Amino acid sequence: MYCLETKDLTYHYSPEQRILSGIDLQVPEHSIYGFLGPNGAGKTTTMRLLLGLLKNQQGEINIFGGPLRPNRANILRRIGSLIETPSFYAHLTANENLRVLQKVYQSPESRIKYVLDITGLGGTGSKPLGKFSLGMKQRFGIAASLLHSPSLLILDEPTNGLDPNGMIEIRELLRALNHQQGLSIFISSHLLAEIERLVTHVGIINKGTLLFQGTLENLQSRTGQYTVFATGNPGVALRILHEFDDSAIISEQQVHTGPLPAEKIAMATRLLVQNDVDVYEITSRKEDLEKLFINLIDQVK
Repeated sequence: MYCLETKDLTYHYSPEQRILSGIDLQVPEHSIYGFLGPNGAGKTTTMRLLLGLLKNQQGEINIFGGPLRPNRANILRRIGSLIETPSFYAHLTANENLRVLQKVYQSPESRIKYVLDITGLGGTGSKPLGKFSLGMKQRFGIAASLLHSPSLLILDEPTNGLDPNGMIEIRELLRALNHQQGLSIFISSHLLAEIERLVTHVGIINKGTLLFQGTLENLQSRTGQYTVFATGNPGVALRILHEFDDSAIISEQQVHTGPLPAEKIAMATRLLVQNDVDVYEITSRKEDLEKLFINLIDQVK
């Protein structure tokens, strides 16, 4: 079952300026779904539409099995969100800000201490939120989104402004919430390496077009393998290796071929040595997700 699903979600500011084009999201229940794309790809616009912050122009939005528009109030009670930067009273402490929200949500007072502690803000005491660093403000935004015990968390670039240690802590927090409480998480980012360590499912968007959607394992399976020959004469080596792979190229003074079986690598090595080409190293490699990600987003010009 999908906790969040869209069909043909389309949005434009003018006929000439289309922001989203037919987005079909499918976010499985209890998953951590990474919504990836470069800045300006349409991630934040999509999230604003999911929360009803922008009026839906075309397409369907279904959350928790029902349409958003007629059930928005009831659906939003079950969603925690952080879109761009969190809103708060700068002169109040984190605890005082959360007390305001706690009265609005009518959630238990005990949740205030709980969300402050799990986001690392339990020791901020009387420090006003306006004097928090950017990373601490992001932590507060996550704390506020968890205050009313939501079933679905929608987070827009939640690690923005965090140092590497802070990113690790937030990643571990989200993973624990997902594993221990079954919380479904929809998280956007332009940082592939960070998302790769966290998510179970991935959607890749660029210029308003959804380019890939599926499990992380399915995305990883699309990375290609290749063989690298480090030699003393790449030019001669390339001519010889073209006998085994006519698409072989020189990259960074090394010859890259497609994946070669062991027997062909042995044959190629003998030919290289017979032609007085020194062979320093032969390695089989796999393209990383970053290269695959770049190749995907380059499809949309």
